[in-house]
Amino acid sequence: MRGVGALLFAWLLPAAAQAEELTVWHAYSGAEEDALQEAARTWSEANGVTVRPVFTPFGAFDSKIETAVPRGNGPDVFIAAHGNLGNWRQMGIVEEVEVDLAAHCEVCGEAVSADGKSWGYPLAYKSLLLLYDPGVVDRPPETTDELIAQAHALTGGDRYGLAFQIAEPYYYVPWLHAFGGSILDDDVSSPAHAQALAFAYRLGVGEGIMPAQPTGELVGQLYEDGNAAFVISGPWFIPDRKRAIAAAPLPVVSETGQPAKPYLTVEAAFVADQAKEPEHARAFAAWLAGPEGAEIRQRVGKQAVSAVEVTSDDPLLAVMREQAERSVLYPTDPAAGSATEAQARALRRVLRGAATPEGAAAEAQAYREVFQRPPPPSVSPTPYLATMVLVLLGGLAWAVAPLREEALRKQIWEERFSYLWVAPAAVALLAVVVAPFVTGAAVSLFAHQGGEWSFVGMRHFLDILLARDWPVSSPMSFFYTLAVTVLWTVTNVLAHVGLGVALALVLREPWIRMRPLFRAALILPWAIPNYITALIFKGLFHVQYGAVNALLGALVGGTVHIDWFGSFALAFCANLTTNTWLGFPFMMVVALGALQSIPRDLEEAAMVDGAGWWFRFRHVVWPLLAPALLPAVLLGSVWTFNMFNVVYLVSGGEPDGSTEILISEAYRWAFDRENRYGYAAAYAVLIFGVLLIWSRSANRLAGKRVL
Repeated sequence: MRGVGALLFAWLLPAAAQAEELTVWHAYSGAEEDALQEAARTWSEANGVTVRPVFTPFGAFDSKIETAVPRGNGPDVFIAAHGNLGNWRQMGIVEEVEVDLAAHCEVCGEAVSADGKSWGYPLAYKSLLLLYDPGVVDRPPETTDELIAQAHALTGGDRYGLAFQIAEPYYYVPWLHAFGGSILDDDVSSPAHAQALAFAYRLGVGEGIMPAQPTGELVGQLYEDGNAAFVISGPWFIPDRKRAIAAAPLPVVSETGQPAKPYLTVEAAFVADQAKEPEHARAFAAWLAGPEGAEIRQRVGKQAVSAVEVTSDDPLLAVMREQAERSVLYPTDPAAGSATEAQARALRRVLRGAATPEGAAAEAQAYREVFQRPPPPSVSPTPYLATMVLVLLGGLAWAVAPLREEALRKQIWEERFSYLWVAPAAVALLAVVVAPFVTGAAVSLFAHQGGEWSFVGMRHFLDILLARDWPVSSPMSFFYTLAVTVLWTVTNVLAHVGLGVALALVLREPWIRMRPLFRAALILPWAIPNYITALIFKGLFHVQYGAVNALLGALVGGTVHIDWFGSFALAFCANLTTNTWLGFPFMMVVALGALQSIPRDLEEAAMVDGAGWWFRFRHVVWPLLAPALLPAVLLGSVWTFNMFNVVYLVSGGEPDGSTEILISEAYRWAFDRENRYGYAAAYAVLIFGVLLIWSRSANRLAGKRVL
């Protein structure tokens, strides 16, 4: 018994040790991450519980939280901005906590409160600031007229007076608030919104003081090179800078006399609803938000902490406190996501010169009304369940009917061990392919809003196929997007096959030296992850600093400023070029393998008979090459049909969503527009239907089953 007890103790010991560990997810980097690490060590040493901070990339943070926590696979505590608190409360992701709000700044307490309860421990606040180069700016401007005047004086050559991401709604809302508008206004076609859009056009284009299409990376590089005097960004911009930098509050908008009011985001420590150690999680989160944790975060991480007891004489923190007093708390309303997308469309149309401010504001209102419409009315699931039962019974009867033949039953029994060998593959196929598809198809029959699901039957399919929300000619229409997707697939496959076969024909020639080296080099575009290639090509097509325009300028002997994402044709070409680069190596490898099996004697005989190059290729090589290429073409067409990364990362659907394909449009319905998962699932089912029809049709045309 004593030995059994020792074994039991040894078995339980690792589990007990594991229970005494807290996992904290965060998206911090640099000094902020160092501060969190020091705070975790300090609390761990004092309490005997290990705190393990886990970095999670900012772009994937929210989706990972919303996926992992409900299934019990998430952290005990996660540190995030408060903006998604509305969604998280509806999904039951965060736990209600007790916080002494008097110990924190008022707006910070407001950010983590809802329905008279507290849902997180406030840590720090951030907002946009006016950052400037103290080497060229003596005194920061107090009004936008002064800002524009100073920016004009500092613009010339390669230097710009002002640089910020004007096309992003987060950077645009300070001006919108100054004109009396809000992203969440019931009517975004009001004069205030039109005036704010006109002012954004003036800053971004009209005054000539900003670079074209500024991105975060471009703004940072311009400042590092001394080519941007003023920058509008947040405290996250400062740690990576090697040049001296100073900060001031955003100026007063001269037209209204009101200060530019950026969003204020409050970072908080949230206790996950599925925390494995909720007591320790609450204790650590409360300590991190309290004076001791705040002192470490302020001293090491240079954070503007929410704890009122902790003060600092750092001039940057003083500016952040001043800016916080004239900021607008970032909304936690779940409708903010779709409202932001509608505003982004209007903003980019105005900056591109494709619409007037008044027209763009009216279009934004129309988009919002569709994005934020209530879910369809619920219907009874009884007819659908009855139909499903009948279909299942019919399928079962069809499958069992042949078993009435004694010869077939005998054959199955004789081959029973063969079925055991294929059983693991069949189970895996059911688990990995069939079950997810059936689940997705089932989701398409439901509507999701505010964390609630309702059965709506075929309503999503009817809305999509009958074009109830948009005209058929609108880029938002399923049929328009389907036409673009088909065009996208056909042009890409033709380019892949044409370029791949041409290179294969060249590389098979024995007179080519270093063929193995060329073959390896030409496979590299396929080996590199496509999202990395997509981001590189997006930079290559930049209107002002892209290598493509620079090369064209060198060829024509002048400066070329082609806006590659300003029209459908150019944006489509940019996407096509990127995906052609990614896809031709696959076809080249397949064609090379097939060409090795074609006897050269056939071509030599045709050459002796006087056949030219084209005749030999068309009547000798191609008939023998085509059967080997057909499966690759079909597989490549399916891949291209669903090539999400290139469209999403290169053109982003611009202009106005006209270059979206079906899979990227489904993604936007699921994650950018009120989390309409049922509507997005209906898109996915329709995509499957289109690909099924295509593969069956291709098999019929080919005269054999290849896919």
